[in-house]
Amino acid sequence: MNKTLLILAAGMGSRFGGLKQLEPVGPSGEFIIDYSIYDAIRCGFNKIVFIIKKENYEIFRETIGKRIEDKIDVKYVFQELSNLPSGYSVPDNRIKPWGTAHAILCAKDVINEPFAIINADDFYGKDAYRVISEFMDKKHDGSKEEFGLVGYKVINTLTLNGTVKRGVCVLHDNHLVSLDESVIEKRDNDIYATSLVTNNEYKITNDTLVSMNMMSFTPNIFKYIEDNFKKFLDENKDNLDSCEYLIPSVLSKGIKEGYCNVSVIKTNSKWVGVTYKEDKNDVVEYIKNIVEEGEYNSNLWK
Repeated sequence: MNKTLLILAAGMGSRFGGLKQLEPVGPSGEFIIDYSIYDAIRCGFNKIVFIIKKENYEIFRETIGKRIEDKIDVKYVFQELSNLPSGYSVPDNRIKPWGTAHAILCAKDVINEPFAIINADDFYGKDAYRVISEFMDKKHDGSKEEFGLVGYKVINTLTLNGTVKRGVCVLHDNHLVSLDESVIEKRDNDIYATSLVTNNEYKITNDTLVSMNMMSFTPNIFKYIEDNFKKFLDENKDNLDSCEYLIPSVLSKGIKEGYCNVSVIKTNSKWVGVTYKEDKNDVVEYIKNIVEEGEYNSNLWK
């Protein structure tokens, strides 16, 4: 089966500063995104689509694209503020992108096969690519769209340098009911989630599953996202300077409306990433260790 990996790389990286997707972390100058592509290739993906800002095309092509273009089919798509439905315009004060659902929609003309999405600046681990690839290979004969979401144990997704935002998975029979977007904090030996919707704080266990924005879809998702984008813009007409059209919200709506099922696929992978500048040394050390254990070559592409 043809499978595409859609890499969301148009974010501004405000907390870290600059293009955090292009911070070297590997022993031979590899970026986190290199390891993502490498793992995707060895788990059966055969096309990469980068969602980037148009102004970053040259640096992405020179630093990442050219060294993988002979190994896998590569496409580039630009997430631009002006990519709006007919009759809508960009507010004068709008600066940041429209959000992850909008980013996915920008790729509709280059993806005609099942695809998975990831964040460019997250290290997901080989097992995560394995389990989502296996899920995508399964045949689903139900009346609803069947999507997948890789669920990480929350203990495997924390940083030592501050709080993190995670979608806490609310489940029924391994299917997603909703994602509670929350701020996660470890205090002593306990982990607490504070919902960004209700502001309620509650304790969660180490094994509580959270979303790291690694999901799989069929191409039919594009029409659903597009159809609901106009509704989103209309509902947020007084907040168009800062509102974001996010894929967790789209999935929650799709589940409630009976449009889709979302299977939560467990992984034992450990997530690492550069949420804060101080995280970089921890990421470098983690990758150094797993390279020494033989998970990756010290020079990834040779």
